[in-house]
Formats: sequence, structure tokens, C-alpha cells
Amino acid sequence: METILADTSVSITELKRNPSAVIDAADDAAVAVLVHNKPSAYLVPAETYRRMLERLEDLELAALVRARAKERRIKVALDDL
Repeated sequence: METILADTSVSITELKRNPSAVIDAADDAAVAVLVHNKPSAYLVPAETYRRMLERLEDLELAALVRARAKERRIKVALDDL
């Protein structure tokens, strides 16, 4: 059985029937959308999604910094720029 990663879930049929009610009832929390009682998708509030994307970008930049920290350093004088 798959783990549902949300406190609230809704069937795809119920979501199709009244999407606005599902969004309102979610109260700014994620909602698992179930198909045959298995999670098929997650409905995430826009602000949460924005924060997730920012966090992913931060993690990607941190990985880039770690990778570049291992590179050989080249001394450059400001006048040479």
C-alpha cells in the first residue's frame, strides 16, 4: 500500500465534481488526489508550491557551491578584470 503524504485526501471523482469546495476545505494544506484508493497526484496551495520551488533552487545552488569549492582556485587581481 502506498503512503499518502497529506492529511487530507479526495477521490478524483469528488475533485471533478466540485474542485472549488476541495480547495476551500483544504485550508492551505496539501490534498492527496486518489484514483482507486491510491495517490495519483497532490493538490498543493500556490504559496506552498512557490516555497517548494525556492527551496529546490536553494538546494541546487548549494550543490553547485559544494562542487565548485573543490575546484582549483585561480588568483586574479581586481585590476585585471
